[in-house]
Amino acid sequence: MSHYAINLKGNSKTNCPTTTSAKETCPDTCPLKESGCYAKYSFLGAYWKKLSNGEVKNSFDFKGLLVKIRKLQNNQVWRHNQAGDLTHNNGVINEADLNKIVRANKGKMGFTYTHHMHEIEENAQAVKASNENGFTINWSSNNLEEADIITSKNIGPVVTLLPVGTDKVTYTAKGNKVVKCPADKAKDITCASCKLCAISDRNFIIGFEAHGTAKKKVSLIAATMVN
Repeated sequence: MSHYAINLKGNSKTNCPTTTSAKETCPDTCPLKESGCYAKYSFLGAYWKKLSNGEVKNSFDFKGLLVKIRKLQNNQVWRHNQAGDLTHNNGVINEADLNKIVRANKGKMGFTYTHHMHEIEENAQAVKASNENGFTINWSSNNLEEADIITSKNIGPVVTLLPVGTDKVTYTAKGNKVVKCPADKAKDITCASCKLCAISDRNFIIGFEAHGTAKKKVSLIAATMVN
């Protein structure tokens, strides 16, 4: 059984209700899973480990997660998964679970990110449908080239890793605009005030500059071309 938790106040960067999901929700195909995962190597690491092991007293199961989402106020911005990903079966997103989150989110402004493989048709269609029905899922790409590939598929908004030192606004090889996360290094901007990642039909990519204790490894991943 996966374990979940929610902080109704969020963290210093989100400032809105923020959930955490157990580690097993993350796909094995994520290149950051064992090398560069911010959640694993940041202040979240110890807590995430305890949650995944069922050692957090106020944690709950998936049904409990749905109850918490439904209880949020209408128009409330909230972030799913400051750590963790969407439930899956060997890398295929659990569409039934996702649909339940979409329904629980009705009237609210939930958003999240996924590192599940966009190449899997079931994943592509599940994420696309979620975005069309009010729960925003951002595809997490590992570099600008992959961001171009996903953007061309029109299956949902895209975010990407950026090497350290990238400009605030840049463009991909295909001409897609990339805006660096406004909250990056800005203490007065949070997810609650920004809300860009909650916009499913935006016409630009959001970039996250490599940060944290593993930022050198992440920066190298962000600069790597797709094979």
